[in-house]
Amino acid sequence: MRRNLLAWYDKCKRDLPWRTLAASEPDVDRRAYAVWVSEIMLQQTQVATVIDYYNRWMQKWPTLQALAEASLEEVNELWAGLGYYSRGKRLQEAARKVVSELAGRMPRTAEDLQKLLPGVGRYTAGAIASISYGQATGVVDGNVIRVLCRLRCIGADSSSPAVIDRLWDMANALVDRSRPGDFNQALMELGATVCVPKAPLCEECPVKQHCRARRRVEKELGLASRRLLGTCAPVPDVEDCGVGGCPLCPPATEPWDSSLGVTNFPRKAAKKQPRAARTATCVLERRGRCGAPQYLIVQRPSSGLLAGLWEFPSLPLALGLQEEKQRELLADHLQAWTGRPVAAGGLRYVGEVIHIFSHIHQTYVVYSLPVDGDVTLDPVSSPSRWVTEEEFHASAVSTAMKKVSKRKRGAKPGGAGSRPTGTQLSLHAFFRAPSPQ
Repeated sequence: MRRNLLAWYDKCKRDLPWRTLAASEPDVDRRAYAVWVSEIMLQQTQVATVIDYYNRWMQKWPTLQALAEASLEEVNELWAGLGYYSRGKRLQEAARKVVSELAGRMPRTAEDLQKLLPGVGRYTAGAIASISYGQATGVVDGNVIRVLCRLRCIGADSSSPAVIDRLWDMANALVDRSRPGDFNQALMELGATVCVPKAPLCEECPVKQHCRARRRVEKELGLASRRLLGTCAPVPDVEDCGVGGCPLCPPATEPWDSSLGVTNFPRKAAKKQPRAARTATCVLERRGRCGAPQYLIVQRPSSGLLAGLWEFPSLPLALGLQEEKQRELLADHLQAWTGRPVAAGGLRYVGEVIHIFSHIHQTYVVYSLPVDGDVTLDPVSSPSRWVTEEEFHASAVSTAMKKVSKRKRGAKPGGAGSRPTGTQLSLHAFFRAPSPQ
């Protein structure tokens, strides 16, 4: 299996910038850093999206030392759009630790990488150690989970601790001792390009002869044929577990679905629905020195969701609030920034923007408010600044603040400046919203 998988990888692997760096960089610390950055970026993000971010990152901060000297603001600006912003923050924190506490030398084993570097878990540590140092340690990510569950017909919940522990045991047993980094990348590549979640390319799989899920499909087809012919006999399969309550087998309440084939594996627990949240957001606009409009942005807290990023002044809302109450709460919140009373009726309703985080269905209720150019801002407890439209886009702002979304059909009409429901609300509309009549 190792031989077949590595031969396929050598022939079919994708040309990716981090692979090129890992193969060509002679300095072991730079090589480990290059792999580390790619692995952090690839968490929860598709390869096609990561490539441009990775190239920009490595061009700006080619070494650990360069990253350690950067500001968090710079890191957030480059990371903007990748999501899960805490990844970039932890990456920089760990780089600073390597420089200040480890004399710029990366830990040399998966165990030490996981123990010494914040934000480096078991998978990332195994990837860095195997690819950069040649340590014979396995890796388990989403692609590997899918491949191994199909290879071994594991039908239990693939996120359960018992299954995850067994998969790590398998990965460590399978890894090729002479080419551990290539083998781990080959296993992940197989899951990303061939053994995909839906419509896997089984005929192109280099290890199909070892796949028990494929064998199971063939067996079920044979049984179905014999049943049609009336010749079906209950012959036990030598590879069937035969033990009740096996922690790796599909539960009895979830029988084999012949329409799914090998995609019966792996099985996952049902995802929790993201919780609903609403936030009132106001675009405060003033005329700058040259007559160009400027907009107030404020910095989010240094921890929690979208930590350290910039946004328009915003206020979380309780679900089910009447629009009048929303306006009153937002007006009170804005008064703390402007240092003077804000009339709720002066807030112009722009529309609603919906953004889906992994665990939150977020609705931004957007208002605009023109202010006098000579207004003195009270910084409250967070940094704030006036920016032009161009400066806004160059700042470390979240995708949620830039997103284009259809207006929610349930938006209440009749507010000051309200628009017909069903129209498209764009970021450009935020900046070009006309003043109230």
